[in-house]
Amino acid sequence: MKSGKIVFEKKDIPVYVLLLSAPVLLTLYRYHGYPQYFYDYFPSAKTLVNGDILARYWQFAVFFVLMFILPALYIKFGLKKSLYDFGWGLGDVKYGAKWLITIPFVVVPIIYLSSKMPDVRAEYPLAKSFLTNQHGLFTYELAYILLYYVAWEFFFRGFLLFGLRKRFGDINAILIQTISSCLVHIDKPEGEIIGSIFVGILFGIIALRSRSIWYVFLIHISIGVLTDLFIIYFR
Repeated sequence: MKSGKIVFEKKDIPVYVLLLSAPVLLTLYRYHGYPQYFYDYFPSAKTLVNGDILARYWQFAVFFVLMFILPALYIKFGLKKSLYDFGWGLGDVKYGAKWLITIPFVVVPIIYLSSKMPDVRAEYPLAKSFLTNQHGLFTYELAYILLYYVAWEFFFRGFLLFGLRKRFGDINAILIQTISSCLVHIDKPEGEIIGSIFVGILFGIIALRSRSIWYVFLIHISIGVLTDLFIIYFR
């Protein structure tokens, strides 16, 4: 802003698109991807034994379209860049691999303990049918990983983080994607929301330092999948 006037910079249009993508896409997800909207679109699903599982498949698929397909298309045809410019490659393998050892030594113990907390058990697994019948659990978790978590890491730690770092700097880019990803956790257990702030910052640092989303992706899916498995099988 100069002399009290708002200055529109044409060269910053890609930045404006990146910044607006978070509230726009996340709002669409909130009002079209959540299970209650699946039941509005397909009322007969409420009567099915596995209706809640189908609703979660819908949720994962909508999230994937909004947070992966659309940003990827914008990168390719709007920005005319490669996904590898947004952390899609393996980057610094040596650095990234060091963080993967946190999975057995840090992540697994913490997730096991958190899976005993009542509010976490009330939230997960998202599809409650698996608490009584584990048929189809492998396919469900695979969809959870390939649709939901791939899209999550690509959008927050790829599209936003790598897309905004040049304009705002590394620290600000990390904070912007952390704020956005934290908002998706609204209505989750309080500890998870607070934890998402610290994890968002840490994952942003790891992604930038390793130049890749895949190391934080592996850590993140271990958190999500292990939470489900511990609750289902270690009740």
